[in-house]
Amino acid sequence: MTRFDVLTVGNAIVDIISRCDDQFLIDNKITKAAMNLIDAERAELLYSRMGPALEASGGSAGNTAAGVASFGAKAAYFGKVADDQLGEIFNHDIRAQGVHYQTTPKGTFPPTARSMIFVTPDGERSMNTYLGACVELGPEDVEPDVVADAKVTYFEGYLWDPPRAKEAILECARIAHDNGREVSMTLSDSFCVGRYRSEFLDLMRSGTVDIVFANREETLSLYETRDFEEALTRIATDCKIAAVTMSEEGAVILRGKERYRVDAIKLKELVDTTGAGDLFASGFLYGYTQGRSLEDCAKLGCLAAGIVIQQIGPRPTKSLADAAREAGLA
Repeated sequence: MTRFDVLTVGNAIVDIISRCDDQFLIDNKITKAAMNLIDAERAELLYSRMGPALEASGGSAGNTAAGVASFGAKAAYFGKVADDQLGEIFNHDIRAQGVHYQTTPKGTFPPTARSMIFVTPDGERSMNTYLGACVELGPEDVEPDVVADAKVTYFEGYLWDPPRAKEAILECARIAHDNGREVSMTLSDSFCVGRYRSEFLDLMRSGTVDIVFANREETLSLYETRDFEEALTRIATDCKIAAVTMSEEGAVILRGKERYRVDAIKLKELVDTTGAGDLFASGFLYGYTQGRSLEDCAKLGCLAAGIVIQQIGPRPTKSLADAAREAGLA
């Protein structure tokens, strides 16, 4: 028996979500459908130009941990906030989801990270992230007993932006593998892949990472090709398991020569794509740590992703355990 099913490690961010039109993105030089890193000055500027907004605890890996807990599994999280109002919001929200979270806050400066997310009428989200206290995450924040007692440790590729987080991730991977556990990562963003392509490939090929999550564009970027079939073939040889999402076309799971294709769930309305990949990972990892087939893992991932994109915000507002039962996947 293990104490945790999934430990996630990531940038602890409070999302500030607002609707806008495409012209707003153009006027404010925001790259659509990407995660744009910004400084404190630009964060203040964009915040001043936002319309009515919803504040919600986010961060890719934090969303995944919340999803895992919503399925009824045991989740833990490492991520750094400041001792400020947004930090208190993040602390409250993730613990209220039932996630183990004990990372010590880092004073009051830099402040807790925030991401201003602009949602266009097509449901696409464009993120503008000030990392703030996130960059302070380091090896001292690793709880060795938690890593050793988690079936899978999952981290976000975004962590390759703040330098000391890399050390923390490599330490987590060492502890996990020394204890017979597995390590997983998400490629996070095609621009992130562009920045760290060689390092991500080395993590996969060296066996530091066992399970990789990516979407279509991230997979194509990883191998610098526009041939999706070629990219799938190559990622299957570079890691133990690859889970590749394809938006409305569902997902494909690859393990060696095995391949499983699963359809996306039918939507009543696409509201906000924020958190889709994060929640897919939560469903997949929930199934994986419960010993389910890879096909079932993918179905659970598609279910969670499909639910979260029909609401505003990146964390499920309904029980994913109930949703899985209703879908016949429990």
